[in-house]
Amino acid sequence: MAALSFRLRDSCGAARNGQLVTPHGALDTPAFFPVGTYGAVRGLTPEELRQVGVQGVLANTYHLHLRPGEEIVRKLGGLHGFMGWDGPILTDSGGFQLYSLEHLSRRSEEGVSFQSPLDGSERFLSPETAIAIQEALGADLIVQLDEFEPIAETVDEARVREMLERTLRWGERCQRAKRRADQWLFGIVQGGGSEALRRESAARTRALGFDAFAIGGLGVGEPPEQRWDLLDAALEPLPGAAPRYLMGLGTPDDLVAAVARGVDLFDCVIPTRHGRHGSVFSDAGPLNLRNARFREDAAPIEEDCPCPACARFSRGYLRHLVVTEEALGARLASLHNLAFYMRLLSRARQAIAAGAFEKWSADWLEGYAG
Repeated sequence: MAALSFRLRDSCGAARNGQLVTPHGALDTPAFFPVGTYGAVRGLTPEELRQVGVQGVLANTYHLHLRPGEEIVRKLGGLHGFMGWDGPILTDSGGFQLYSLEHLSRRSEEGVSFQSPLDGSERFLSPETAIAIQEALGADLIVQLDEFEPIAETVDEARVREMLERTLRWGERCQRAKRRADQWLFGIVQGGGSEALRRESAARTRALGFDAFAIGGLGVGEPPEQRWDLLDAALEPLPGAAPRYLMGLGTPDDLVAAVARGVDLFDCVIPTRHGRHGSVFSDAGPLNLRNARFREDAAPIEEDCPCPACARFSRGYLRHLVVTEEALGARLASLHNLAFYMRLLSRARQAIAAGAFEKWSADWLEGYAG
């Protein structure tokens, strides 16, 4: 197989399954990347991730640049050697973190100057340095630096267009800066809350000739019905033969709804963050293990789940671990949630292959009280 390739296997309506091949192994799509911000999915070993079916992980460019620094990561074997993870790795560009720390940053056409929240030192992230950092980190899948305008009730088209145009210019600069042939670069579709601008951004990003495409700026508080309209507009102009990545989303029902629209890749902190706080997922919806009704519950979180939490422990015991803040509780709940996400997307892939995704997804969403 080629070092980097993507092929579609089956489709059912807009939903599709396929295989994304990287230098560190293949991903069956649609696929979900748990977030390992600092080069680790919090509290979990690579072996445990593999045990519950994780195919690839995401690491955060901004945070790894601040510490330990990309050169240290490079010297210690790149992210794969540094983390001890031999599967595919995706890194983001750091743009969202700089947006969330806007009070510490100054934006210009050249890039973003910002003050490190760790030691106050002055740093600068440009399209070129974002690529250089990600090349030093050595991820298989990397992302351009972008800029986005949060979705508001009233669309400021002039402001959104400014961000769209800058993201396109930065995308071209990222392409020119890229040196490694063993990494795929994702261009990012923006456009705020405007369907027309989303559609335009996707068409023009496609014209730049990226290897793959990401949709950014969604899942930041907009109503779900607006989100799906904007996603549809962004997906429409993209080439069917390229991977499509919806950044930072979401809940299990978000994943099913996005797969139905043709998304291939996802990442989100939800399964592990929720797990650390005692919230776990099931086909009947999320459960808060802190609830007193689970105190004497002898059942597993979910009867047919093979994860380490469900295979051995009761809801009552897991609740005890969570309320006493025993670290094992957070680890087991995180493992269960990742296992749930992996099984959910596996079932989606099977339904697509069988030509039954529409019925399967409708039945599943009807039973999921999220």
